[in-house]
Amino acid sequence: MRRRELLALTAKAGAGAGLQVGLPRWIPGRAKPTKAVEPAYTGADSLRAHATARGLLAGCAVDVAGLKTDEDYAGLVKDQANIIVGESAMKWDRLRPTIDSYEFGEADELIAFAEANKMRVRGHTLCWHRQLPKWFAAEANEKNARELLAEHIKHVAGRYAGRMHSWDVVNEAVSVEDGRPDGLRDSPWLRLVGEGYIEAAFHAARAADAQALLTLNEFGIEGEDRASEKKRAAVLALLRRMKARDVPVDAVGVQSHLNGVGQVFGAGLQGFREQMRELGLQVLITEMDVNDRELAGDEGMRDKVVAEVYRRYLDAMLKDANVTAVVTWGITDRRTWLNGENQRADELRERCLPFDAESRPVGAFFAMRDSVDKRTKTEGYSRGLPTARLRWRERFAR
Repeated sequence: MRRRELLALTAKAGAGAGLQVGLPRWIPGRAKPTKAVEPAYTGADSLRAHATARGLLAGCAVDVAGLKTDEDYAGLVKDQANIIVGESAMKWDRLRPTIDSYEFGEADELIAFAEANKMRVRGHTLCWHRQLPKWFAAEANEKNARELLAEHIKHVAGRYAGRMHSWDVVNEAVSVEDGRPDGLRDSPWLRLVGEGYIEAAFHAARAADAQALLTLNEFGIEGEDRASEKKRAAVLALLRRMKARDVPVDAVGVQSHLNGVGQVFGAGLQGFREQMRELGLQVLITEMDVNDRELAGDEGMRDKVVAEVYRRYLDAMLKDANVTAVVTWGITDRRTWLNGENQRADELRERCLPFDAESRPVGAFFAMRDSVDKRTKTEGYSRGLPTARLRWRERFAR
């Protein structure tokens, strides 16, 4: 569907956002009424424009192949995002077909797309327990794992040094359920390298790239339930240990995979943000979406509930200046991972992102934009960084 056709379909999205959209009834013999004003969402009315005006980064994870083959999808990303991250382009299984070789095609295309459109780029991810290449289980061992990790980070982060906004250096390192006193996940990296793998990864990343924000990325720390409380405590303890040992960590990524039912945001989340500020860390919302699998199938109802979760969460998070980026994991429901993993039992398409499967804005888009508009203009994403690591901003000066 072309963008000119989308403008004719935004009435549905505006209705989902609580806007009065539609045509007055026409009585024959009288002059035909003018069409109701449709909610604007492109150009100056885009999320990108509103976020940029407030010194905030806002964007999405992208499918690099889709950017090349789907003109409307690429156009939507260009219009709405001032920061992007590859869904899979920089994960180990995409970059390392063999233990001795790299394939940078998709990653290079991601960077080229961003730079051509004056976007920042997040790198995801230098170290994770999932999506390791097939050769890893057979060829990685206690003797070579530390060197494999350090060499990989040097090669990958070094290739894009000076061109990245941030790296998820270590992703999902904490799993309280695994039962370790330190809360760390029982991952292949922990078993092969030991708990020092996290520190080693961050030092290697800083040696490779002096400018990018180095981020510890985690999920499950957003709610007020007992599991979120325990996860926050474990992440905080890990970050305090890292800071005490002068590990070069700059930010924490709060993934923000949220639920349409039963999600509460309150004092625990607020306290976590304040603790991050005390540690001198930025907070990045890195993978936001709202899973509607527990809601009934009615699209209008789902859109309303999902939009309200976006609104409540972002209103709570964006009031703090050290929350410096909002990234959704995808931009249209047509490409969300939730239609595969964690999908609805009735197999209906999830309505979890700011644009629906036809790239029409839904209530979540307007809720996001409203929350961004409440943000006091700030240059918070540069605060506290050494001058050398501010140079990336100059590449995108307007």
